[in-house]
Amino acid sequence: MTEELKSYLFKLMATVEGLFAIAITDRDGVVIIKVANQMAPDSALRPPFLSVFGVKTEQASKMGMGPNKRIINFYDKYQTVQINNHPLLLHFIADKNANTGLILELENELDDVLKDVSKVVGMM
Repeated sequence: MTEELKSYLFKLMATVEGLFAIAITDRDGVVIIKVANQMAPDSALRPPFLSVFGVKTEQASKMGMGPNKRIINFYDKYQTVQINNHPLLLHFIADKNANTGLILELENELDDVLKDVSKVVGMM
């Protein structure tokens, strides 16, 4: 199943120009599965970076506007789109000029996959 999932994620990644990586993690930033091309910055795929989203989304949810679903960050060369799909977190790393809307639409494409992965993770 892992190789099939990686193949599927690579295919999805190819649908958005400038998308360099997709990672699915647990709430603590532990990588469940990730795919990346050579353009993806290594630092953005390490657990310390990926775990920060869990903390950021919890803090953002405390601002009185309800639960936080997504956080989008822009850096000098990259953008990150991180989505809270409890109990999993979905991370996209892309070029700063990649189409953010197209990246956000990938969440819908991954809905069934995330449900299946959630079941597997829940059994661990």
